[in-house]
Amino acid sequence: MPIDSKIRPRMYVKIPPDRLGAVIGSEGRVKKEISSKLGVAISIDTENSVAVVEAENENISPVNVVKAADIIKAIAYGFTPEKALTLLNDEYTLIIIDLKERVGEKPNHIKRIKGRIIGEEGRARRTIEELTGTYIHVGESHVAIIGEYERAMVAREAIDMLIEGRMHSTVYKRIDTLMRDIRKRERLRIW
Repeated sequence: MPIDSKIRPRMYVKIPPDRLGAVIGSEGRVKKEISSKLGVAISIDTENSVAVVEAENENISPVNVVKAADIIKAIAYGFTPEKALTLLNDEYTLIIIDLKERVGEKPNHIKRIKGRIIGEEGRARRTIEELTGTYIHVGESHVAIIGEYERAMVAREAIDMLIEGRMHSTVYKRIDTLMRDIRKRERLRIW
């Protein structure tokens, strides 16, 4: 029996059971949209809460499989499908910060750090989003960021600074400095 020389790439994405509906969407709309835009087949194993993503045929780039997995992962981490679908843009990336890894397993530490990142009435998170042009979701024990690569890295640095205990005003000044450099480079690219 001949061995198939064209193996289709496949990825598995673990999804929290309460986010399965968001990944699938009403009447399968979200799943279908991801599939059609990237040329991938997505099957959801509801029993094990896993999405299996693979190229529909050998002509589909492995990059599309990775992109589809990232979109599913973003929805699994709490983003709306609309925000997660911005990852279709090649300039955008998904960054996940595991708070348990950074501050330990103690619920009180995680709660305190989440409070610093979110801020009073969500102001700190919203300010970082607005200054960097990114989307940020703070979950149970993680922070997820979607945005253009450089801008997402600035948001990540800002969140890292808050985790380290830096003052919010110091963090915002650092964002302002980094974003000024990014905007300058973006203007130069236009010319």
